[in-house]
Amino acid sequence: MKNILILCTGNSCRSQLAEGYLRHFAGENAQIYSAGIETHGVNPRAIAVMAEIGLDISRHTSNHVDEYSGIQFDYLITVCDNANEACPYFPGQVKRFHYNFPDPAKARGTEEEIMQEFRKVRDMIRAYSFDFVETQLKA
Repeated sequence: MKNILILCTGNSCRSQLAEGYLRHFAGENAQIYSAGIETHGVNPRAIAVMAEIGLDISRHTSNHVDEYSGIQFDYLITVCDNANEACPYFPGQVKRFHYNFPDPAKARGTEEEIMQEFRKVRDMIRAYSFDFVETQLKA
């Protein structure tokens, strides 16, 4: 079983969405963790947009990257430029991946416009997560 860490700035939106999708797509093939350089709590809108598609991330927690210093990771995925630049060193043969997804928490407008941005980012992360599992875990 592979250990995968998804890293973001606050571990509130993008990394939480990715954790939900990677758990779903990888199943028993991987242990999925997510963390932030900081912790901001899980964003309620992230929980809501995942619930819309039948994935429950309501029990996820917002964790700091230091909490996982004792785990040997096979893969590290940074989902924002800030986390990529501030990422701590992980020993071993960690394969690093990076994709700078837009931050839906920065969306402005009506509630519906904000939720549309969350859905757009959710769907981008879904495609990335599916491709990651297909190319890295099932290859």
